[in-house]
Amino acid sequence: MGEVGPGENELKLRRGRPEDAPELGRICYEAFSSISTKHGYSCDFPSAQVATETMKALLGHPRFYSVVAESHGKILGSNFLDERATVTGIGPISVDPAYQNGGVGRELMLDVMRRSHDIGAAGARLVQAAYHARSLALYTKLGFETREPLTNLVGTLPKGRVEGHEVRKAAEGDLHACNRLCEFVHGFNRGGQLAAAVEGGAALVVEHGGWITAYSTNLAFTGHTVGESNEDIKALISHVGTLEAPGILVPTRNQGLMRWCLQNGLRINQQMTLMTTGLYSEPRGVYLPSILF
Repeated sequence: MGEVGPGENELKLRRGRPEDAPELGRICYEAFSSISTKHGYSCDFPSAQVATETMKALLGHPRFYSVVAESHGKILGSNFLDERATVTGIGPISVDPAYQNGGVGRELMLDVMRRSHDIGAAGARLVQAAYHARSLALYTKLGFETREPLTNLVGTLPKGRVEGHEVRKAAEGDLHACNRLCEFVHGFNRGGQLAAAVEGGAALVVEHGGWITAYSTNLAFTGHTVGESNEDIKALISHVGTLEAPGILVPTRNQGLMRWCLQNGLRINQQMTLMTTGLYSEPRGVYLPSILF
């Protein structure tokens, strides 16, 4: 069966509900899997179960906005908006493969963009797979600017330490210093994500010269990292050692960090693209974005 889309008057958008999780998980997995398989890449979601668990978590999170597209009671896709910072993060967006290329994805994107505007966000950001030309075209037409090529890295490097840089678990008392560091690098802080990571025990900080010079909410697809220098980020990566799939995102233009990662055993999985609307300033220092931004 060819790909089709519902008529414009048949498509309805509504907020997501907890009971939607199994169907949204199935759609998310099949959508990501079908696109990545066509291009010879592994799926960001290893199974429908993982995708379903992700949907459950997002639908149940008070700071994530959700939108579901349906036609005649049939769910066709969904999108999400992370509202934990002054800049919002979009995704994951997914459309049932049987209904792709029919305008559903565009309506889902427009909905979260309106939501971001309505809540007074300074801007919105997303990360798209570079091999997926259709999504790049759609986001560009909707007003997103291409800001940064990103390299997705996975693998294992020898665990160790970078001299003079001490890595430890982040604590609640570190939040102020970490937020100031993020503001220095990006022009705004991501205190909501950071506080949740500290509470969950995933966040790390780097101390150098008696100061916190880097932090990471999680060295993984879902975590973001900021630091003053490449040495700070090297210290974090060396502390963790193994970066399980789907890995981390490194700005490709940071050739010093890229070269060090590749020389020490990490490998390239895929290329991705950071895209933004609204507030954006060229980052100072060093950063690793999450899959949202």
